[in-house]
Amino acid sequence: MNGNTAKKLEFTAENTTGKNEKYPDPKKWHKQDTTWALSLFGTAIGAGVLFLPINAGAGGLLSLLLITILAFPVMYFSHRALAKMIYASKSADEGITGTIREYFGNKASIIFNIVFFFSIYIIVLMYSVALTNTASSFIVNQLHMNEPPRAILSLVLVLGLIAILNFGQDITVKVMSMLVYPFIASLLFISISLIPQWNTSMLSFSSVSTAPTGVGGYFNMIWMILPIIVFSFNHSPMISSFVMKQRQTYGILATDAKCSQIQKVCYIMTFIVVMFFVWSSVLSLTPDDLVIAKEQNLSVLSYLANRLNSPLITIAAPIIAFVAVTKSFLGHYVGVYEVMRDMIISAGKARGKNLKEKTVKRAILVFVVLTCWYAAYANPSILGIIDTLSGPLVAAILCLLPMYAINKVPALAKYKGKLSNIFVTVVGVLTVLASLKALF
Repeated sequence: MNGNTAKKLEFTAENTTGKNEKYPDPKKWHKQDTTWALSLFGTAIGAGVLFLPINAGAGGLLSLLLITILAFPVMYFSHRALAKMIYASKSADEGITGTIREYFGNKASIIFNIVFFFSIYIIVLMYSVALTNTASSFIVNQLHMNEPPRAILSLVLVLGLIAILNFGQDITVKVMSMLVYPFIASLLFISISLIPQWNTSMLSFSSVSTAPTGVGGYFNMIWMILPIIVFSFNHSPMISSFVMKQRQTYGILATDAKCSQIQKVCYIMTFIVVMFFVWSSVLSLTPDDLVIAKEQNLSVLSYLANRLNSPLITIAAPIIAFVAVTKSFLGHYVGVYEVMRDMIISAGKARGKNLKEKTVKRAILVFVVLTCWYAAYANPSILGIIDTLSGPLVAAILCLLPMYAINKVPALAKYKGKLSNIFVTVVGVLTVLASLKALF
């Protein structure tokens, strides 16, 4: 590479210390940008996507269109706001926890960790239920065997997942990373395979038992689909490491533009893949089928396997669902374990006790096994959990926290006054309030 070429590939930016450092040109697209776009893409598409078509189509064509219209701006503007909040901080290298500590103090950081813990932990419980229901449905409908006792099946599945985790966190993370792209490819494969099954029932409200009526009915529909949109596309835990890497690679002054560029590419890909899967799944069923799937507490893939007369989908769909839920369970458990471990050790140190790592690990394992087993056995509504707990908690972290910071923190003042801020705030408030609506 000659000197002129090298100059073209680099640009000079002044960092906060006043020194000149050379970074790759942020206006160009580099190999590491592709890597991060794909990483965010893979993280954004998880098992939650398997439940999105059920809420998307149960209200008929209008709810499907509303989710299609809202999905991209909700995903893009909320995650952009969170990224802005982090990279404007002097403590960005410590992630979101360090950022909150800098902006709001230690107490706020502790409160955030507690809220963050519950937002992940509830998802682990939810996926315990989903995994049990997926396995039970497969045994009954595909293997044509008697349904096993739920208490035994759920315990075996939870213990099996914990056994996988005992191989070590690094191995677990690597395995989960390897499953991301086959899972996305499987979603595309299923979406294309379903095309011959498409029908026109979704185009008419006459067959939709849950179709809204009046202005209040339509507003209520928008209100109640927000939690599943926020939950399905959420990948907020990934944003901290994403922002930190862009700061290191491109310098502080270029981080904003580079993050925006990578996130835009990632979210366009995510939107296309997910909405193609949603539309293909919904058009293969009727609105009333989706209502039944919701009542049976199944993912759309498990219901498709039971409903359609396609040997390929009958076998492939439940297996893909099982792998997807397992991947998401293990991935979220890693987050739960890390937060719980830090909270327990910190609480012990505050009381003058140095707890052993092995003791803490065993306590967490016992707690997770017992609570996940109970949740899987009790079989609460998965979409109900998303509406009342997971969606609102994610919205509080992903939407309301960045908007509050932008309005209160001087370092973020330059981001005030944008229309996207109003949009993200409204989405966050309505999603949080949806939890109250769902309870009454």
